[in-house]
Amino acid sequence: MLQTEILGDSLVRMGCEDFSGVPCSFLAPLFNYALNNGRFTMANNEGDAVALASGISLAHLRSSPPRFGVVLLQNSGLCNALSPLTSLNEPFAIPILGFVSLRGERDSSGRNTDEPQHNIMGAITDKLLALCEIESMFLTDEPSALQSQLAHAQGVLQSGKSFFFVVRKACLASVALQQAPKQDSALPTRLAALACVQNLAQNRAVVLATTGKTGRELYELGDLQNQLYMVGSMGCVGTFGVGIAQKSSRKVIAIDGDGAALMRLGAFAMNAQIAREKNAGNFCHILCDNQSHDSTGGQQSLSPFVDFAAVARACGYAHARLCANLEELEREIQGFLAQSAGGAVFLTLRIQGGSKKDLSRPKITPREVAERLFGFLER
Repeated sequence: MLQTEILGDSLVRMGCEDFSGVPCSFLAPLFNYALNNGRFTMANNEGDAVALASGISLAHLRSSPPRFGVVLLQNSGLCNALSPLTSLNEPFAIPILGFVSLRGERDSSGRNTDEPQHNIMGAITDKLLALCEIESMFLTDEPSALQSQLAHAQGVLQSGKSFFFVVRKACLASVALQQAPKQDSALPTRLAALACVQNLAQNRAVVLATTGKTGRELYELGDLQNQLYMVGSMGCVGTFGVGIAQKSSRKVIAIDGDGAALMRLGAFAMNAQIAREKNAGNFCHILCDNQSHDSTGGQQSLSPFVDFAAVARACGYAHARLCANLEELEREIQGFLAQSAGGAVFLTLRIQGGSKKDLSRPKITPREVAERLFGFLER
């Protein structure tokens, strides 16, 4: 196992001192190192992180010694990063250094060792980088080999090309986050908010839960036919939901998280427009906001600086409200379930960070969940 502080300090010495990205549990030690040292800027999606790092590199293109921006991302988010990597970094010859986790690595029998959403990316991460003509190597977990790897990466960067390290599970030693977001025990838990939605929806509405702990907690409350637990596809639950609502008379409730919503904030305009055109009043977008990336170590998201209800109204949601408590959330959901026309409804609720202890994962497969939900829609 590699000591993360040694890696981080070595990166800073070689001019790679400004970090950005979207948190991943495999890379949490390096995220926390950068945060603890005031060297990290949180990005809402991986493409934004690449663009920011590229601007940093360009600003130091002729500095001596040269300095380069650094991106940290999960391999599922590599797809978000490919557009700027291939259409910004390559044609403008702006190099950045990247660290990408290897979720879904294969075992000796070729089987996925991770959750189902990592199946494809786990098999192609290094191949995808190679296809895009981005040189990469697996980050060593042997301290004696680290400096030679970093020297090679630095040579590639100085030639005007980007370079990526692929990071396996448990490669990096843990680093505690020194300034975790403050918790307010007066706020409701996500579990309580999900129980409120589940109890009201029952057989009256489709309930979609965003990826991560939201879906897992909803599953633990009760695995029902009208529920779907997103895996991966961070930020897509709202638009997925409005797509169902567009072609169904069923009420649809999409439960989002702050980090996920920020990743695809532009989708708010699309969601509102689709719901407005249909004018059926059957789409409700609920945001449970704990101001953190809860599934990856509790790093603070950018949600404290965003008025989500105002954004939703500006994007065309017919009704958007910040709920003060669970009672207000319940009243708003009841109002949505009773309405027969109108556009999209947006509700947001501030919740505590953290999750249920010993949280399990759904035993039902994503394909089974989809087929079951189709049956519910057909009833």
